[in-house]
Order: sequence, then structure tokens, then C-alpha cells
Amino acid sequence: MGNTFVFLIFRSEDHNLSPRVLYCPALLRASSKTRWGLDKLYQKPENSATFMATWDRQHCRAAQSTVCRASTIVEQSTLADGLPQASQKRLRLHNTMTKQLESVTAQAGTDNTISMYVCGPTVYDFSHIGHARVYISFDILFRFLKRLGFNVTYVRNITDVDDKIIARAQENGEDPSQLATRFTEEFRADMTALNCLPPSLEPTATSFIPQMVSSIQTIMDNGHAYASGSDVFFDVASLPGYGRLSGRSQEDNRAGERVAVNSSKRNPGDFALWKSAKAGEPSWQSPWGKGRPGWHIECSCMIRELLGPVIDIHGGGRDLEFPHHENELAQSQAAACCCDKEHMRDGTDFVHIWVHNGFVNVDSEKMSKSLGNFFTIRDVTQQYHPFVLRWFLLSSGYRAPINYTQRGLEEASERVYNVGLTLQDAQAALQDGGVEADTASQEASQELQECRGPGQQVVDEAMSAMCEDLNSAAVLAAISSPLTSLNELLYTRKGKKAAGRLKTLAGLQQGVQQSLGLLGLDMPDVPQLLQQLRQLALVRGEITEEDIQSAIEKRMTARKEKDFDAADAVRLDLMKQGIALQDSPQGTNWRPASRPNVAEDQS
Repeated sequence: MGNTFVFLIFRSEDHNLSPRVLYCPALLRASSKTRWGLDKLYQKPENSATFMATWDRQHCRAAQSTVCRASTIVEQSTLADGLPQASQKRLRLHNTMTKQLESVTAQAGTDNTISMYVCGPTVYDFSHIGHARVYISFDILFRFLKRLGFNVTYVRNITDVDDKIIARAQENGEDPSQLATRFTEEFRADMTALNCLPPSLEPTATSFIPQMVSSIQTIMDNGHAYASGSDVFFDVASLPGYGRLSGRSQEDNRAGERVAVNSSKRNPGDFALWKSAKAGEPSWQSPWGKGRPGWHIECSCMIRELLGPVIDIHGGGRDLEFPHHENELAQSQAAACCCDKEHMRDGTDFVHIWVHNGFVNVDSEKMSKSLGNFFTIRDVTQQYHPFVLRWFLLSSGYRAPINYTQRGLEEASERVYNVGLTLQDAQAALQDGGVEADTASQEASQELQECRGPGQQVVDEAMSAMCEDLNSAAVLAAISSPLTSLNELLYTRKGKKAAGRLKTLAGLQQGVQQSLGLLGLDMPDVPQLLQQLRQLALVRGEITEEDIQSAIEKRMTARKEKDFDAADAVRLDLMKQGIALQDSPQGTNWRPASRPNVAEDQS
């Protein structure tokens, strides 16, 4: 018997990969008739079968046997000496509600689609690094879900009517809608710079006012809200289980302590669903008079309208757990009909998995404008590449708080440059290797497609890390060893003489790039990235290329005169400005480096 190839093809319910036949490369050498037969078997209504194909020099035959329904599609291939273990990849995320890791699965009858809603920005100013962390975190989730084969509907809203927008517009003497539109475009530009993929849908709150009015009326009809003049408030005491997401009790909402006193409310913890109109503010008609919606109702309404009554993943920053997400949960429960509750978690929760990212602290304090430690994305990217900011924010797991310091950015920038330089040198070695290198690169690519080889080992480790609650820090750690191996193959005498050097070089290079791609950190144009990093190093060091060249010549003169103290002084002065010199037989070059004079607590 020749090589044995096993194909497991299951129903689309509760699995991580799109329903399709995955062929082992050897089977592709079989006749098209055989492969057509496999496709026809797969398309049968029972849709749950194991296909075993045996290939040898003469023929390939397929047999079908019914198996129990399972949760994923797995391609397996082995030699004749034994059957393989299933290589199943399943993503687990920390659910804020249950405080446990839970597997991500698509709802039945959704064509393997994951619905994900992430609360977007209130657009009254430039986005800050806290926003960057939120949307980079959910960008890697979006990417990884698609990598696992899910269809993903990712909705990220824009809050374009809010107290803060109105106040800023009044300060500027600007129309609130124009201000919101302007900063929406600025936000999108920041997301593009940070290499965040656009969401599937990006609705604005003001596009759903009629639906919000209808939803508020339903909540009132169900006995969970009341009108007070032209305002409408949610009655939190009417809903059992309020506070279960945040763990906050009704006692935490006592007026005069943590909650402002409002005599128009029945209870201090009641929150606004509709706000009565004020002079000079945008307003819309409603059964309760002219006004505008409260903040919380917009997300509940847009989720229902665009994704349905129950969604798979709801995300945002940890600061949204209470009150925003707690109140969303209450509103959706209060508006639900009986048929909705059949699909809700525990009959009450419209979200299967709640995901929240940790805070960005600045010098160990929570970032805030009042403390004067507030940094916009634009502030940071004037001196550091957006790629560096993304790398820095992914260097910690998304749930952990991250301490933003300039020192941390310096180190991230140097690390990115080192990685890029290694990948560039590997590519140069392959380009210089002629036909042998071309063949090696093609073979390495084929091995990756067949899920084997040194590159696949890198990808496997990165995939495993991502499957455990998007452990981006472990992904970045996983590429350290292969980068070391690449450097040995490139620069050491032993590495240059290693058997199969070019193929290993190509495989590791491709494996590192694919692993970085899981985090949106792939480098399609390494030379351009390195040049941009060099230019920003000049900006931070307040130095020019001409200044550096002059310093190199001064150092060279000192060395010729054997004045080594003077030569070292030139080198150290440049290092203080973030410029490292590299001597080689071809001459002296420079590269960006961490500035040693940037203390850990500087930002």
C-alpha cells in the first residue's frame, strides 16, 4: 500500500473552518475523475463523511464511510507507517461575563459566520493611544477569525452625536455634524496608518435614530423604562440580574456617592434612553418630544438592526464594562421578544462572548487629559513609525494593562529595525543564490502549503499562541528563535556552510513573515520600512544625514591618529542621539538604535 491520505469533512455547525474539501498535494497527482468523485460525495446531503484515498503509481481510489458529526474540518496526511493526529485549531477567548476561556463557534444556520461588534469612537477629537490599543486588539481578532476560515461580519460604530461632540463644536463655533464628520475621517486615517483592516460595516449613530425610538418604545411597553417630562429613563430595578457583567451591585449606585443626584429619576442608577432637546443642540422628533438618544441605546439598536438579536462577540475597552456594556445588556434583554430569548445565552444575554482589552497606562498611571499624560496617535507617529506603535501595543497580551513609555517605544523601534534588516538580508541572499535559491524558495513555499518544514514549525507555534486568547506576546516571542537561526545562516561561517542552507533560509523567512501576518505586522516592502525607520530616527535625534557623515569622518580621522578616546567620544555622542555606527571592511554605516538617555519613565 502506498501513502495514505485521510480527509475529514463535517457539517458547518460549530466549526472553525469553511466547509470545503482540502486535498493533500499527493492526491492532486490523482486523476481529475477521482477528485470530482470526492467533491460529489462531499456535496451529498448527509455531508458527514470520511474520505480515504490511497495513492500509488498506478491509481488513486476513494472510499466513503459515515462518521459522527464533529466540530471542524481537518486535513490529515501521513506515510503508510501510521495515521496522524488531528491538527485542530480552535480559538478560545476570555469571556468577561464568565471569567473563563471559551471556544469561539459559529451559530447554527449562519453559514459559518461570526458576528462581532466593537464599540467605536466618539468623534470629537483626534484618537489617542488607548483607541489604538482597542482597535488593534480587535483587528488581530478579526484577522485571526478569517485565518481560521470563519466568515466574519465585523461592525464598528461611529458615535456622531454626543455631549462631548456638542460641547467641542460650541467651543469651536462649528456645526456638530461637520465636526463629527471631520474627526471620523481623521480616525479612519489613523486606523489605516496602524494597518487596521476596515470593518465590514461602520454605521453612524445618527443613521439609526428612528430604530432607536422604536426600540425605546418597546422597552417602555415591556415595563422597563419610563418617561419623565421629555426624557426617558431605563428602570434598572425592574430588570433582574442587572450588574452581572461588571459585578456592580445596586448599592454601588447610591445617589450622592458614586452617582450624581437627578430628581427626575426614580432611582439614581437609572440611565437615559432619550434626552430632551436643548437650545442649540441637534434633536429629532419622538413620542416624548424633540430630543436625542442616550449613548447606550445606539449600540443595542445598531447590533439588532445589522447583526440580529444575538451576536457571537462583543468587544471594547475595559472602561466600557460599566456603564456602557452593562446598560447595553440590560436594554437588549428588556427589548427581547420570546423568540429572541430562545437563542440568548441563559435566555437573557444577547452576547455569547464579551471581550475587553486592558488599559494603557502612562508611566504607571491611567492615561487621562486631566493628568496631562494624554497622547494622540498623531503625537506618537510624528516620531515613531505606526508599525512600531502597533508592535509595542501587541508586545503584551490584550487583556493586560500596558505601560506606555518612550523607552518602550525606543526598544520596539530598534526591534522592528532588527527584524526587518534580517528579513531583508535573507531576501538578498536568496536573490544572489541564482537558480538554486529559486528552487529552494519554491520548495519552501510548497512545504508551507503542505503544512510542514521549518517555516511551518514557526507558524504552528504562532497559531497555537493565538488560539489561546490571542497571545500576541507569545507570537512575537515565537519568532525570536527562527530569527536567530536566520542570522546564523546569514552571517556565521558555520551557517554559510550548512547543508540545505538556502531552503532553510527561505522556509524560516516565510514562516516569520506569515507569523507576523497573524498580527498585521507582515512586511511586504521591507526596504521602504527600514528607510522610514531611519528617517524617524533622524527626527528623534534632531540630526541630519550630513551631520552623521561628518561625525563618521571625524571619527575616522581620530582613529588614524590613534586618538581612540576621541573616536569613542564621537561614537557615544551619536549613540545618545539614537544613532549606532557599524564598521565593516566596506566602510562605516549607521543604523537607528535605542537612545540610552531616554529613561524608562519618560514619555
